Amino acid sequence: MTQASATPKATRRQHDREIVALAVPAFGALVAEPLFVMADSAIVGHLGTAQLAGLGIASVLLTTAVSVFVFLAYATTAAVARRVGAGDLQAAIRQGMDGIWLALLLGAAVIAVVLPTAPSIVELFGASDTAAPYATTYLRISALGIPAMLVVLASTGVLRGLQDTKTPLYVAIAGFVANAVLNVGLVYGADLGIAGSAWGTVIAQCGMAAAYLVVVVRGARRHGASLRPDALGIRASAQAGVPLLVRTLSLRAILMIATAVAARLGDADIAAHQIILSLWSLLAFALDAIAIAGQAIIGRYLGADDTDGARQACRRMVEWGIAVGVALGVLVILSRALFLPLFTGDSTVKDAALPALVIVALSQPICGVVFVLDGVLMGAGDGSYLAKAMILTLVVFAPVALLVPTLGGGLTALWAAMALMMTVRMLTLWLRSRSGRWLVTGATR
Repeated sequence: MTQASATPKATRRQHDREIVALAVPAFGALVAEPLFVMADSAIVGHLGTAQLAGLGIASVLLTTAVSVFVFLAYATTAAVARRVGAGDLQAAIRQGMDGIWLALLLGAAVIAVVLPTAPSIVELFGASDTAAPYATTYLRISALGIPAMLVVLASTGVLRGLQDTKTPLYVAIAGFVANAVLNVGLVYGADLGIAGSAWGTVIAQCGMAAAYLVVVVRGARRHGASLRPDALGIRASAQAGVPLLVRTLSLRAILMIATAVAARLGDADIAAHQIILSLWSLLAFALDAIAIAGQAIIGRYLGADDTDGARQACRRMVEWGIAVGVALGVLVILSRALFLPLFTGDSTVKDAALPALVIVALSQPICGVVFVLDGVLMGAGDGSYLAKAMILTLVVFAPVALLVPTLGGGLTALWAAMALMMTVRMLTLWLRSRSGRWLVTGATR
């Protein structure tokens, strides 16, 4: 049965199967990623407060550095999926190799910057005299694993583009287990302290990168794709990633502004804000899994010159995003009284967080639409529009958020500004999806 001749009900079932098959493993892989930091924190925390503080500073710096290059996964997914849709698996894997070579080059550049400047970077972030040496040690050693981390991002994009989200899940689980075992052995067994934790993470990340490369290289040999670096292909991958880099930096700026404003509101508000932000990030994983499915599915449809299929898939994924958003919102409302005591016993912090959590819950359906359409437009290779839309969102959000301490309303007003930010994103993405300008077909955009 073809897409055109299928009944609407059969078409929905087909899309549902594709979305679930891609989104569920993607969600598992996304959740596994922050477990690396949690495992490191649990192990290093028993060494002492200064060591844990040093790990906290260094891990934030590393996470930020790697997340800036998340376009390696997003852009590669879209480009590879288009070629899969066009039926050219050799070109798809060749495109993926360009992304992997770009990841290695960027990783080497980051190492060249971080190693000599690590003490200054740590000092810039206000580390205490006791925590700074530990933060510097962890940052310098862990930086050696950044090329592997970026290869993991690019390779994940290759496999997602090939409609495979199960392999990244398996690699993420294996990486988490290896990281935990190595950390315990090196920190306590070899008595290396925080340096052992850093080396354990580097080894685990290198193992994950090696596993991905084995899978990609096998695919390349199977389909006759070259493994050699291609300057034009690497440059094309970098050019495709620039708009997504702008988008990511704008989003990071929004989150940094929100945290800075919360800090100005007082200790109770910043504590509550961090708790809520952690929950918001966790909820985002569920919605981002649908977005990842969107990147892979939309890219494939457009590569196959099937605009009707792309539209129908987009519509169905938006319905999924709204439904999951409603479910998550209800879950937050019902569990907020149980959730907060897990993080704090301070009644002042709880009082600041409760009304803000209601806003987070009510905004989840909006978040669902935003994440899905973000993924759809990424899958379409519409990075230029996404960059412009996020800059506009930042321009709207910044003055509203910065006025919160002056106008009052506390943390509730700040999270109302966050809800406004997501609403602006939803409107810009919805207008683009309605316009149809993102429906550019072909093996390349």
